[in-house]
Amino acid sequence: MSGSNDVHFRVTPGGQLSGRLRVPGDKSISHRSIMLGSLAEGRTDVSGFLEGEDSLATLSAFRAMGVQIDGPHDGGVHIEGVGLHGLQQPDGHLYLGNSGTSMRLMSGLLAGQAFSTTLTGDVSLSGRPMKRVTAPLTSMGANIDATAEGTAPLLIHGGAMLEGIQYHMPVASAQVKSSLLLAGLYATGQTCVTEPAPTRDHTERMLSGMGYPLQRDGARVCLEGGHRLQGISIDVPADISSAAFFLVGASIAPGSNLLLEHVGMNPTRTGVIDILQRMGADITVSNERDVGGEPVADLHIQSAQLRGIDIPPELVPLAIDEFPVIFVADACAQGRTVLTGAEELRVKESDRIQVMADGLQTLGIAAQATPDGMVVDGGDIGTGRVDSHGDHRIAMSFAMAALRAQGAIEISDCANVNTSFPGFVDQASRAGLQIEVL
Repeated sequence: MSGSNDVHFRVTPGGQLSGRLRVPGDKSISHRSIMLGSLAEGRTDVSGFLEGEDSLATLSAFRAMGVQIDGPHDGGVHIEGVGLHGLQQPDGHLYLGNSGTSMRLMSGLLAGQAFSTTLTGDVSLSGRPMKRVTAPLTSMGANIDATAEGTAPLLIHGGAMLEGIQYHMPVASAQVKSSLLLAGLYATGQTCVTEPAPTRDHTERMLSGMGYPLQRDGARVCLEGGHRLQGISIDVPADISSAAFFLVGASIAPGSNLLLEHVGMNPTRTGVIDILQRMGADITVSNERDVGGEPVADLHIQSAQLRGIDIPPELVPLAIDEFPVIFVADACAQGRTVLTGAEELRVKESDRIQVMADGLQTLGIAAQATPDGMVVDGGDIGTGRVDSHGDHRIAMSFAMAALRAQGAIEISDCANVNTSFPGFVDQASRAGLQIEVL
Protein backbone atom coordinates (compact mmCIF):
# COMPACT_ATOMS: atom_id res chain seq x y z
CA MET A 1 0.00 0.00 0.00
CA SER A 2 1.21 3.46 -0.81
CA GLY A 3 -1.03 5.36 1.51
CA SER A 4 -1.81 7.77 -1.35
CA ASN A 5 -5.56 7.79 -0.91
CA ASP A 6 -6.17 11.21 -2.35
CA VAL A 7 -6.64 10.40 -6.05
CA HIS A 8 -9.57 8.40 -7.42
CA PHE A 9 -10.58 7.59 -10.97
CA ARG A 10 -14.16 7.33 -12.19
CA VAL A 11 -14.50 5.78 -15.63
CA THR A 12 -17.80 5.75 -17.48
CA PRO A 13 -18.54 2.66 -19.59
CA GLY A 14 -18.49 2.49 -23.35
CA GLY A 15 -16.50 4.39 -25.88
CA GLN A 16 -13.69 3.31 -28.16
CA LEU A 17 -10.03 4.19 -28.60
CA SER A 18 -8.87 5.87 -31.78
CA GLY A 19 -6.23 8.23 -33.17
CA ARG A 20 -2.44 8.31 -32.80
CA LEU A 21 -0.56 8.23 -29.51
CA ARG A 22 3.01 8.20 -28.31
CA VAL A 23 3.06 7.01 -24.73
CA PRO A 24 5.81 8.19 -22.37
CA GLY A 25 9.37 6.89 -22.54
CA ASP A 26 10.43 3.49 -21.31
CA LYS A 27 10.88 3.49 -17.55
CA SER A 28 13.56 0.78 -17.47
CA ILE A 29 15.71 2.55 -20.05
CA SER A 30 15.15 5.97 -18.42
CA HIS A 31 16.47 4.65 -15.09
CA ARG A 32 19.51 3.10 -16.71
CA SER A 33 20.30 6.18 -18.81
CA ILE A 34 20.74 8.21 -15.60
CA MET A 35 22.74 5.54 -13.77
CA LEU A 36 25.12 4.63 -16.56
CA GLY A 37 25.31 8.17 -17.95
CA SER A 38 26.46 9.30 -14.48
CA LEU A 39 29.16 6.61 -14.38
CA ALA A 40 30.35 7.30 -17.92
CA GLU A 41 33.13 9.65 -18.92
CA GLY A 42 31.95 12.66 -20.91
CA ARG A 43 28.43 13.79 -21.67
CA THR A 44 25.35 11.65 -22.16
CA ASP A 45 22.38 13.24 -23.93
CA VAL A 46 19.01 11.60 -23.39
CA SER A 47 15.82 12.28 -25.36
CA GLY A 48 12.39 10.76 -24.63
CA PHE A 49 13.20 10.48 -20.90
CA LEU A 50 10.22 9.41 -18.80
CA GLU A 51 9.35 12.31 -16.46
CA GLY A 52 7.59 10.01 -14.00
CA GLU A 53 8.18 9.90 -10.26
CA ASP A 54 10.20 6.66 -10.34
CA SER A 55 12.78 7.79 -12.89
CA LEU A 56 12.90 11.28 -11.35
CA ALA A 57 13.77 9.61 -8.03
CA THR A 58 16.80 8.03 -9.73
CA LEU A 59 17.77 11.37 -11.24
CA SER A 60 17.53 13.12 -7.86
CA ALA A 61 19.65 10.43 -6.21
CA PHE A 62 22.52 10.92 -8.66
CA ARG A 63 22.29 14.70 -8.33
CA ALA A 64 22.63 14.16 -4.57
CA MET A 65 25.84 12.23 -5.30
CA GLY A 66 27.38 15.18 -7.12
CA VAL A 67 26.46 14.48 -10.74
CA GLN A 68 25.58 17.52 -12.85
CA ILE A 69 22.31 16.74 -14.61
CA ASP A 70 20.44 19.31 -16.72
CA GLY A 71 16.70 18.71 -17.25
CA PRO A 72 14.44 17.08 -17.84
CA HIS A 73 13.05 19.55 -20.37
CA ASP A 74 10.42 17.97 -22.64
CA GLY A 75 12.09 14.58 -22.18
CA GLY A 76 15.61 15.96 -22.73
CA VAL A 77 18.28 15.27 -20.09
CA HIS A 78 21.99 16.08 -20.25
CA ILE A 79 24.34 14.26 -17.89
CA GLU A 80 27.96 15.24 -17.25
CA GLY A 81 29.39 11.83 -16.36
CA VAL A 82 31.85 11.56 -13.46
CA GLY A 83 33.33 8.17 -14.34
CA LEU A 84 33.05 4.94 -12.37
CA HIS A 85 34.79 6.38 -9.33
CA GLY A 86 33.54 9.98 -9.39
CA LEU A 87 30.38 9.75 -7.27
CA GLN A 88 30.38 11.63 -3.96
CA GLN A 89 28.78 10.75 -0.65
CA PRO A 90 25.30 12.31 -0.39
CA ASP A 91 24.47 14.56 2.57
CA GLY A 92 21.61 12.33 3.72
CA HIS A 93 19.61 9.24 2.86
CA LEU A 94 18.70 8.63 -0.77
CA TYR A 95 14.88 8.51 -0.93
CA LEU A 96 13.65 6.46 -3.89
CA GLY A 97 9.88 6.76 -3.48
CA ASN A 98 8.07 3.79 -4.98
CA SER A 99 10.85 2.67 -7.30
CA GLY A 100 11.98 -0.93 -6.82
CA THR A 101 14.16 -0.66 -9.94
CA SER A 102 16.10 2.25 -8.43
CA MET A 103 16.66 0.49 -5.13
CA ARG A 104 17.70 -2.89 -6.54
CA LEU A 105 20.00 -1.57 -9.27
CA MET A 106 21.56 1.08 -7.09
CA SER A 107 22.30 -1.49 -4.38
CA GLY A 108 24.73 -3.14 -6.79
CA LEU A 109 26.17 0.09 -8.09
CA LEU A 110 26.70 1.56 -4.59
CA ALA A 111 28.15 -1.64 -3.13
CA GLY A 112 31.41 -0.81 -4.91
CA GLN A 113 31.76 2.81 -3.74
CA ALA A 114 34.24 4.12 -1.20
CA PHE A 115 31.45 5.84 0.80
CA SER A 116 28.42 4.54 2.68
CA THR A 117 24.85 5.20 1.60
CA THR A 118 21.38 4.55 2.98
CA LEU A 119 18.53 3.83 0.55
CA THR A 120 14.95 4.47 1.69
CA GLY A 121 11.53 4.44 0.02
CA ASP A 122 7.82 4.88 0.60
CA VAL A 123 5.64 2.43 2.54
CA SER A 124 5.08 0.19 -0.48
CA LEU A 125 8.76 -0.01 -1.43
CA SER A 126 9.77 -0.56 2.19
CA GLY A 127 7.70 -3.76 2.17
CA ARG A 128 9.21 -5.25 -0.99
CA PRO A 129 11.80 -8.07 -0.79
CA MET A 130 15.42 -7.05 -1.23
CA LYS A 131 17.18 -10.28 -0.14
CA ARG A 132 17.15 -11.52 -3.75
CA VAL A 133 19.62 -8.69 -4.44
CA THR A 134 21.42 -8.29 -1.12
CA ALA A 135 22.21 -12.01 -0.71
CA PRO A 136 24.21 -12.42 -3.97
CA LEU A 137 25.79 -8.97 -3.47
CA THR A 138 26.95 -10.11 -0.03
CA SER A 139 28.56 -13.17 -1.62
CA MET A 140 30.55 -10.71 -3.80
CA GLY A 141 31.84 -9.04 -0.62
CA ALA A 142 29.27 -6.24 -0.27
CA ASN A 143 28.38 -5.12 3.24
CA ILE A 144 24.67 -4.28 3.34
CA ASP A 145 22.39 -3.93 6.38
CA ALA A 146 18.64 -4.39 5.93
CA THR A 147 15.69 -4.95 8.29
CA ALA A 148 15.17 -8.37 9.87
CA GLU A 149 12.68 -9.07 7.05
CA GLY A 150 15.29 -8.22 4.43
CA THR A 151 13.57 -5.00 3.38
CA ALA A 152 14.54 -1.32 3.15
CA PRO A 153 16.03 0.86 4.48
CA LEU A 154 19.29 -0.53 3.12
CA LEU A 155 22.57 0.72 4.61
CA ILE A 156 25.31 0.01 2.07
CA HIS A 157 28.73 0.28 3.71
CA GLY A 158 31.47 1.80 1.59
CA GLY A 159 34.95 0.47 1.09
CA ALA A 160 33.98 -3.15 0.41
CA MET A 161 36.34 -5.09 -1.85
CA LEU A 162 34.09 -6.81 -4.35
CA GLU A 163 34.97 -10.04 -6.12
CA GLY A 164 33.28 -11.41 -9.22
CA ILE A 165 30.96 -14.40 -8.82
CA GLN A 166 29.26 -17.00 -10.97
CA TYR A 167 25.58 -16.63 -10.11
CA HIS A 168 22.70 -18.79 -11.27
CA MET A 169 19.52 -16.82 -10.57
CA PRO A 170 16.80 -18.93 -8.91
CA VAL A 171 14.09 -16.62 -10.32
CA ALA A 172 14.18 -14.72 -13.61
CA SER A 173 14.63 -11.05 -12.68
CA ALA A 174 16.19 -8.31 -14.78
CA GLN A 175 16.60 -6.21 -11.64
CA VAL A 176 18.72 -8.83 -9.89
CA LYS A 177 20.77 -9.47 -13.04
CA SER A 178 21.37 -5.75 -13.56
CA SER A 179 22.27 -5.16 -9.91
CA LEU A 180 24.98 -7.85 -10.03
CA LEU A 181 26.36 -6.61 -13.36
CA LEU A 182 26.58 -3.07 -11.97
CA ALA A 183 28.41 -4.40 -8.90
CA GLY A 184 30.63 -6.35 -11.30
CA LEU A 185 31.88 -3.04 -12.77
CA TYR A 186 33.67 -2.56 -9.42
CA ALA A 187 34.69 -6.17 -8.77
CA THR A 188 37.97 -7.95 -9.35
CA GLY A 189 37.73 -10.81 -11.79
CA GLN A 190 34.72 -11.89 -13.76
CA THR A 191 31.05 -11.58 -12.78
CA CYS A 192 28.73 -13.96 -14.61
CA VAL A 193 24.96 -14.17 -14.25
CA THR A 194 22.92 -17.04 -15.67
CA GLU A 195 19.15 -16.61 -15.84
CA PRO A 196 16.54 -19.39 -15.86
CA ALA A 197 14.47 -17.59 -18.49
CA PRO A 198 15.14 -14.52 -20.66
CA THR A 199 14.58 -11.16 -18.97
CA ARG A 200 14.89 -7.62 -20.29
CA ASP A 201 18.41 -6.85 -21.42
CA HIS A 202 18.45 -3.04 -21.39
CA THR A 203 21.44 -2.95 -19.03
CA GLU A 204 23.56 -5.15 -21.28
CA ARG A 205 22.58 -3.17 -24.40
CA MET A 206 23.43 0.16 -22.78
CA LEU A 207 26.73 -1.09 -21.34
CA SER A 208 27.70 -2.30 -24.82
CA GLY A 209 26.56 0.99 -26.37
CA MET A 210 28.86 2.84 -23.94
CA GLY A 211 31.80 0.70 -24.96
CA TYR A 212 31.95 -1.63 -21.95
CA PRO A 213 33.05 -5.14 -22.98
CA LEU A 214 30.74 -7.97 -21.99
CA GLN A 215 30.20 -11.50 -23.19
CA ARG A 216 26.82 -13.03 -23.84
CA ASP A 217 26.34 -16.76 -24.35
CA GLY A 218 22.70 -17.82 -24.38
CA ALA A 219 21.31 -17.34 -20.87
CA ARG A 220 24.69 -16.26 -19.47
CA VAL A 221 26.20 -12.79 -19.43
CA CYS A 222 29.68 -11.96 -18.08
CA LEU A 223 31.80 -8.87 -17.56
CA GLU A 224 35.04 -7.96 -15.83
CA GLY A 225 35.59 -4.95 -13.62
CA GLY A 226 37.95 -2.15 -14.40
CA HIS A 227 36.87 -0.97 -17.84
CA ARG A 228 35.38 2.43 -18.67
CA LEU A 229 32.05 3.75 -19.88
CA GLN A 230 31.83 6.47 -22.53
CA GLY A 231 29.02 9.02 -22.71
CA ILE A 232 26.60 8.58 -25.66
CA SER A 233 23.27 9.84 -27.01
CA ILE A 234 20.23 7.81 -25.94
CA ASP A 235 16.76 8.10 -27.54
CA VAL A 236 14.36 6.40 -25.12
CA PRO A 237 11.58 4.53 -26.94
CA ALA A 238 7.96 4.67 -25.78
CA ASP A 239 7.40 2.20 -22.94
CA ILE A 240 5.72 -1.02 -24.06
CA SER A 241 4.43 -1.46 -20.49
CA SER A 242 2.52 1.83 -20.84
CA ALA A 243 1.49 0.99 -24.40
CA ALA A 244 0.02 -2.28 -23.08
CA PHE A 245 -2.99 -0.49 -21.54
CA PHE A 246 -3.92 0.87 -24.95
CA LEU A 247 -3.16 -2.42 -26.70
CA VAL A 248 -5.73 -4.10 -24.49
CA GLY A 249 -8.18 -1.18 -24.44
CA ALA A 250 -8.31 -0.93 -28.24
CA SER A 251 -8.59 -4.73 -28.53
CA ILE A 252 -11.62 -5.00 -26.23
CA ALA A 253 -13.58 -1.83 -27.15
CA PRO A 254 -15.70 -2.38 -30.28
CA GLY A 255 -14.93 -0.01 -33.13
CA SER A 256 -11.46 0.95 -31.86
CA ASN A 257 -8.74 1.88 -34.35
CA LEU A 258 -5.55 3.12 -32.69
CA LEU A 259 -1.92 3.74 -33.72
CA LEU A 260 0.81 3.71 -31.07
CA GLU A 261 4.04 5.33 -32.27
CA HIS A 262 7.73 4.64 -31.55
CA VAL A 263 7.10 1.75 -29.12
CA GLY A 264 10.12 -0.10 -27.73
CA MET A 265 10.18 -3.62 -29.22
CA ASN A 266 13.04 -5.17 -27.30
CA PRO A 267 12.49 -8.93 -27.75
CA THR A 268 12.75 -9.44 -23.99
CA ARG A 269 9.70 -7.18 -23.52
CA THR A 270 7.22 -8.09 -26.28
CA GLY A 271 5.42 -10.92 -24.50
CA VAL A 272 2.25 -8.84 -24.18
CA ILE A 273 1.94 -8.58 -27.97
CA ASP A 274 2.54 -12.31 -28.44
CA ILE A 275 -0.04 -13.18 -25.76
CA LEU A 276 -2.71 -10.84 -27.14
CA GLN A 277 -2.15 -12.06 -30.70
CA ARG A 278 -2.55 -15.66 -29.52
CA MET A 279 -5.86 -14.55 -27.99
CA GLY A 280 -6.96 -13.22 -31.39
CA ALA A 281 -5.99 -9.54 -31.08
CA ASP A 282 -5.63 -7.55 -34.31
CA ILE A 283 -2.21 -5.92 -33.79
CA THR A 284 -0.04 -4.95 -36.77
CA VAL A 285 3.65 -4.08 -36.34
CA SER A 286 5.08 -1.56 -38.84
CA ASN A 287 7.90 0.95 -39.37
CA GLU A 288 10.39 -1.27 -37.54
CA ARG A 289 13.74 0.39 -36.93
CA ASP A 290 16.68 0.50 -34.53
CA VAL A 291 17.25 3.54 -32.32
CA GLY A 292 20.37 3.64 -30.16
CA GLY A 293 20.63 -0.13 -29.93
CA GLU A 294 16.95 -0.62 -29.10
CA PRO A 295 14.39 -1.82 -31.66
CA VAL A 296 11.25 0.33 -32.03
CA ALA A 297 8.11 0.10 -34.15
CA ASP A 298 4.60 1.50 -34.60
CA LEU A 299 1.67 -0.65 -33.47
CA HIS A 300 -1.76 -0.51 -35.12
CA ILE A 301 -4.60 -2.03 -33.08
CA GLN A 302 -8.17 -2.68 -34.14
CA SER A 303 -10.83 -4.22 -31.95
CA ALA A 304 -11.25 -7.98 -32.11
CA GLN A 305 -13.06 -10.77 -30.30
CA LEU A 306 -10.52 -12.32 -27.94
CA ARG A 307 -10.51 -15.95 -26.83
CA GLY A 308 -9.14 -17.56 -23.70
CA ILE A 309 -5.82 -19.43 -23.88
CA ASP A 310 -3.32 -21.23 -21.69
CA ILE A 311 -0.52 -18.65 -21.56
CA PRO A 312 2.76 -20.32 -22.67
CA PRO A 313 5.26 -20.37 -19.76
CA GLU A 314 8.08 -19.08 -21.98
CA LEU A 315 6.13 -15.82 -22.51
CA VAL A 316 5.61 -15.11 -18.80
CA PRO A 317 8.96 -13.39 -18.07
CA LEU A 318 8.57 -11.38 -21.29
CA ALA A 319 5.28 -9.86 -20.08
CA ILE A 320 5.72 -9.82 -16.31
CA ASP A 321 4.81 -6.13 -15.86
CA GLU A 322 1.86 -6.26 -18.24
CA PHE A 323 -0.20 -9.00 -16.58
CA PRO A 324 -2.56 -6.68 -14.69
CA VAL A 325 -3.97 -5.39 -17.97
CA ILE A 326 -3.69 -8.83 -19.64
CA PHE A 327 -6.08 -10.05 -16.90
CA VAL A 328 -8.56 -7.43 -18.16
CA ALA A 329 -8.21 -8.85 -21.67
CA ASP A 330 -8.82 -12.31 -20.19
CA ALA A 331 -12.02 -11.04 -18.56
CA CYS A 332 -13.31 -9.88 -21.98
CA ALA A 333 -12.30 -13.05 -23.83
CA GLN A 334 -14.52 -15.99 -24.74
CA GLY A 335 -13.68 -18.99 -22.61
CA ARG A 336 -11.01 -19.55 -19.99
CA THR A 337 -7.48 -18.13 -19.69
CA VAL A 338 -4.95 -19.82 -17.42
CA LEU A 339 -1.70 -18.23 -16.20
CA THR A 340 0.94 -20.21 -14.29
CA GLY A 341 4.59 -19.58 -13.39
CA ALA A 342 4.07 -15.93 -12.48
CA GLU A 343 4.67 -15.95 -8.71
CA GLU A 344 6.87 -12.87 -9.24
CA LEU A 345 3.62 -10.87 -9.55
CA ARG A 346 3.00 -11.30 -5.83
CA VAL A 347 5.98 -9.13 -4.86
CA LYS A 348 5.48 -6.11 -7.12
CA GLU A 349 4.09 -2.74 -5.98
CA SER A 350 1.19 -4.85 -4.71
CA ASP A 351 0.33 -8.54 -4.76
CA ARG A 352 -0.85 -8.17 -8.34
CA ILE A 353 -2.38 -11.63 -8.52
CA GLN A 354 -4.59 -11.16 -5.46
CA VAL A 355 -5.44 -7.50 -6.07
CA MET A 356 -6.49 -8.12 -9.70
CA ALA A 357 -8.48 -11.23 -8.75
CA ASP A 358 -10.29 -9.30 -6.00
CA GLY A 359 -11.05 -6.40 -8.34
CA LEU A 360 -12.30 -8.60 -11.17
CA GLN A 361 -14.52 -10.53 -8.75
CA THR A 362 -15.96 -7.22 -7.51
CA LEU A 363 -16.87 -6.49 -11.14
CA GLY A 364 -18.59 -9.88 -11.56
CA ILE A 365 -15.82 -11.81 -13.32
CA ALA A 366 -14.94 -15.37 -12.29
CA ALA A 367 -11.24 -14.85 -11.51
CA GLN A 368 -9.49 -17.36 -9.28
CA ALA A 369 -6.08 -16.51 -7.84
CA THR A 370 -3.60 -19.38 -7.66
CA PRO A 371 -0.21 -19.41 -5.91
CA ASP A 372 1.61 -18.61 -9.18
CA GLY A 373 -1.04 -17.13 -11.44
CA MET A 374 -4.75 -16.91 -12.17
CA VAL A 375 -7.65 -18.65 -13.86
CA VAL A 376 -10.05 -16.21 -15.53
CA ASP A 377 -13.36 -17.10 -17.19
CA GLY A 378 -14.43 -14.40 -19.61
CA GLY A 379 -17.77 -12.75 -18.96
CA ASP A 380 -19.60 -9.46 -18.61
CA ILE A 381 -17.80 -6.76 -16.63
CA GLY A 382 -20.20 -5.14 -14.19
CA THR A 383 -19.92 -1.97 -12.16
CA GLY A 384 -18.36 -1.23 -8.80
CA ARG A 385 -15.52 0.25 -6.83
CA VAL A 386 -12.07 -1.38 -6.83
CA ASP A 387 -8.98 -0.62 -4.78
CA SER A 388 -5.70 -0.28 -6.70
CA HIS A 389 -3.68 -0.59 -3.47
CA GLY A 390 -1.47 2.27 -4.61
CA ASP A 391 -0.29 0.25 -7.63
CA HIS A 392 -0.09 2.29 -10.83
CA ARG A 393 -0.56 -0.67 -13.17
CA ILE A 394 -3.64 -1.92 -11.30
CA ALA A 395 -5.26 1.53 -11.50
CA MET A 396 -4.69 1.90 -15.25
CA SER A 397 -5.82 -1.67 -15.94
CA PHE A 398 -9.20 -1.22 -14.30
CA ALA A 399 -9.59 2.11 -16.09
CA MET A 400 -9.40 0.22 -19.40
CA ALA A 401 -11.84 -2.41 -18.13
CA ALA A 402 -14.55 0.28 -18.10
CA LEU A 403 -14.55 0.27 -21.92
CA ARG A 404 -16.54 -2.98 -21.64
CA ALA A 405 -18.29 -2.42 -18.33
CA GLN A 406 -22.05 -2.27 -17.76
CA GLY A 407 -21.72 0.71 -15.44
CA ALA A 408 -19.16 3.11 -14.07
CA ILE A 409 -16.01 1.79 -12.39
CA GLU A 410 -14.46 3.76 -9.54
CA ILE A 411 -10.83 3.11 -8.71
CA SER A 412 -9.26 4.28 -5.45
CA ASP A 413 -5.65 5.10 -4.49
CA CYS A 414 -4.47 6.15 -7.95
CA ALA A 415 -1.81 8.77 -7.14
CA ASN A 416 1.01 6.39 -8.07
CA VAL A 417 -0.02 6.36 -11.73
CA ASN A 418 2.42 9.26 -11.96
CA THR A 419 5.31 6.91 -11.14
CA SER A 420 5.23 5.40 -14.63
CA PHE A 421 2.71 7.30 -16.76
CA PRO A 422 2.43 11.02 -16.11
CA GLY A 423 -0.38 12.40 -18.25
CA PHE A 424 -2.23 9.05 -18.43
CA VAL A 425 -5.65 10.61 -17.84
CA ASP A 426 -5.13 13.26 -20.55
CA GLN A 427 -3.82 10.78 -23.13
CA ALA A 428 -6.51 8.22 -22.39
CA SER A 429 -9.21 10.90 -22.60
CA ARG A 430 -7.94 12.12 -25.97
CA ALA A 431 -8.02 8.56 -27.27
CA GLY A 432 -11.65 8.14 -26.15
CA LEU A 433 -11.64 6.78 -22.58
CA GLN A 434 -14.32 8.48 -20.48
CA ILE A 435 -12.23 9.02 -17.36
CA GLU A 436 -12.32 11.71 -14.69
CA VAL A 437 -10.21 12.33 -11.60
CA LEU A 438 -12.07 12.71 -8.32
